[in-house]
Amino acid sequence: MHRLGAGAGLAALQRQQESLKSFDALSNQLSTAQVENLHAQLDHFRAALTHFATHHRADIRNDPRFRHDFQRMCASIGVDPLAGPRRGGWWEEALGLGDWQSELGVQIVDVCVSTRERNGGLIELSELVRILSRLRNLGDGGKGSGSGSAGAITEEDVVRSIQALKPLGAGYEVLEVGHGVGGGGRKMVRSVPKELDADQMVVLAVAAEQRGRVDEESLVRKNGWTAERAKAALQNMLLRDGTCWLDEQDGPDGTGRAYWIPAVMQWDD
Repeated sequence: MHRLGAGAGLAALQRQQESLKSFDALSNQLSTAQVENLHAQLDHFRAALTHFATHHRADIRNDPRFRHDFQRMCASIGVDPLAGPRRGGWWEEALGLGDWQSELGVQIVDVCVSTRERNGGLIELSELVRILSRLRNLGDGGKGSGSGSAGAITEEDVVRSIQALKPLGAGYEVLEVGHGVGGGGRKMVRSVPKELDADQMVVLAVAAEQRGRVDEESLVRKNGWTAERAKAALQNMLLRDGTCWLDEQDGPDGTGRAYWIPAVMQWDD
């Protein structure tokens, strides 16, 4: 009886092991079939998306609104259509946007460097877009106009190019200053490898509300700062960072002191 029970137990164990092997084999077959099916669907999807992109290549490159809608559509399905060739080579091949974005990045650096002496490495995003658009239209012989021009770009285009500049380690970054309608603030582009502390961000926000002008009294009044704190923040921006100018003849009698932040002022050139 003891030997019979042992034999029955070994037979059951063998049957169980054989069943497990069968399940493993079936699982591998199903997994292989599913993977092959997934690859087939991805290939079909890629072909369809590539056809759409190549068919509308000119619209994607030249029409900011169409480009924005195309990006939103791709983002909703987890695709980055404007990634560089290292991250998405077939998009680069299909759209030719690598050169377009690289050209925009070079122009961003050019504008930021050329205006750094007057603004200390801070420029409002909308102002940067305005200067870039004018440069690109001039480069197109001044013929570009409207949404279909080669020089037409949006803030979103510039933000994406600035993100692509991060590996350079030059400090290019988009900052949000203050709070506007709907909770959003004014966007600034920083092009120097240094962080703005919390007090400097407050100074920028106050200056943005006052067309670029700020003084110690307004900082004390609006933020409850001490006079020493307000003076230190402004002096740091003036002497250490070079992001503001000092007017020692402010006011109607010309005896006041005020600071001007070029980054939140409007320029004609």
